[in-house]
Amino acid sequence: MFLHRRTPQLPTPEEALRGRPTPEFTVPSRHTVLGNPLLGPYPEGLEVADFALGCFWGAERKFWQTDGVWTTLVGYQGGYTENPAYEEVCSGLTGHTEAVRVVYDPRTVTYAELLKLFWESHDPTQGFRQGNDVGTQYRSAVYTHSPEQAAAAEASRKAYQKVLTASGHGEITTEILPADGRPFWPAEAAHQQYLDKNPAGYCGIGGTGVSCPVGVAPADS
Repeated sequence: MFLHRRTPQLPTPEEALRGRPTPEFTVPSRHTVLGNPLLGPYPEGLEVADFALGCFWGAERKFWQTDGVWTTLVGYQGGYTENPAYEEVCSGLTGHTEAVRVVYDPRTVTYAELLKLFWESHDPTQGFRQGNDVGTQYRSAVYTHSPEQAAAAEASRKAYQKVLTASGHGEITTEILPADGRPFWPAEAAHQQYLDKNPAGYCGIGGTGVSCPVGVAPADS
């Protein structure tokens, strides 16, 4: 029924697809560009950040091209269905976003710098869409792994809202929620590093053209 709604709408937990206890596919062992393992455990000293900013093909490439990023992988997060498949997520019946997991070395790239890349790589004011991509899976989100990440994400949202408003843009619709309780379900092999495997493939990534202040400066500064 959700596929025929003119306006995308998140399902309730009762309406969401049930899913399955184990995945129906395997995830590749290593990143095709960086050469490092996709799945944890990761080396000591590295940190994890999760972002959703529209179609995950182009979004993942933005992060793997960043110095200090050790590995990236795409998946589904923020919904209800266990071990979902791509077609299920695209149906709107799982509640998930298309997300990118970024494993990074904070000695080389800070979480604040990753937030800057996140904000500038998409339009966070569009709700359930990014450009021509329409659906709840394309909504903007940050799933945080610590109180420090949560504080940095909230501060950066306030700071970016100030410059967006000054540039004539609307209100940010980005969700900032704890990753705890919102599992990251890795996507199928074909979606991992998609634009490395398909250099001419579709990339819907695009920002507002408005620069985001680096760091966690107060919104009224």
